[in-house]
Amino acid sequence: MATVPLFLLTTLLPLLVLTAQQDSSIVNGRKAKPHSRPYMVSVQQKKSHICGGFLVSKSFVMTAAHCLTWGQNLTVLLGAHDISENEKSNRAEVKFYHIHPGFEADALENDIMLLQLKTAVKKTKVVQWIPLPKKDKDVKPKTVCSVAGWGANKTEGYESPRLLEVDVIVTDRKMCRTKWGKKPITPRMMCAGGSVGNRGFCQGDSGGPLVCKGTAEGIVSFNEARNCNEPKIPNVYTQISKYLSWVKCIISSVK
Repeated sequence: MATVPLFLLTTLLPLLVLTAQQDSSIVNGRKAKPHSRPYMVSVQQKKSHICGGFLVSKSFVMTAAHCLTWGQNLTVLLGAHDISENEKSNRAEVKFYHIHPGFEADALENDIMLLQLKTAVKKTKVVQWIPLPKKDKDVKPKTVCSVAGWGANKTEGYESPRLLEVDVIVTDRKMCRTKWGKKPITPRMMCAGGSVGNRGFCQGDSGGPLVCKGTAEGIVSFNEARNCNEPKIPNVYTQISKYLSWVKCIISSVK
């Protein structure tokens, strides 16, 4: 089954996107209440949105490893709801890129990256970090979670300037593996959404968090190629709980 890293199609679209898109992104989602997800971050290249991300501490943003193109510098937009209004948000520069050493671009295995910010951020009403899992434990199938982003609302569509969100249902990993067939769904991945109500993510949503009961449990990784609208197989996320020791090691190294 073909897959596609979720920022690739977005980078190929004309750069007229942000003002033309209507409020109907993610896929079959809804407009988020402004600043109701103060951990959300727009990861940008040359001041254009390419991926989502989320604050996990005062100095680190978590996102997908495939969001980084070698040789390109990234910045992050904090405290944003409408990313077309850059002047109303806080732009931060990235000091170091911590890509998981086991990241495999073809298989999208270990698709996790920490962006270390040049300057630590301060908590405000619109800028906060989200809790991570406390231990390595799978989220139970049929759990209702949510995912948010500024990505497209349909295959090869345009980004949304405003943050959108949607509820999705966690899928049993065994069932997910069956649905994906030859594509390896590893124990470090988790699945949600997909055919359940045709809800989920699309291009430009990569790196955003799957949030379950107020905790970031997954990172948007990949979906069925060229089929955001009516996916026949579940969307796939990197399962954060599998990387807690690596994450803690990096974050604790910065005083």
